[in-house]
Amino acid sequence: MIEILAELQGDLGQGLTKGLGCLAAAFGVAMVGAKAVEAVGRNPGASGKVLVQSIIGMALAEAVAFYALFLG
Repeated sequence: MIEILAELQGDLGQGLTKGLGCLAAAFGVAMVGAKAVEAVGRNPGASGKVLVQSIIGMALAEAVAFYALFLG
């Protein structure tokens, strides 16, 4: 019985780690998107530069989700 509980706890811990990692990535992408929209609203002429920087930021935030899913 103890062996089964230990096995379930290990699976639960991995699922929790993966879920929190993906949640952190979602918050990161949302923050980058919100700040990019705010920056373009303040200075529409810089939309090209803001777009490039926001895509790079979102890609780095999404890397957290991949690390959590595949290494966690």
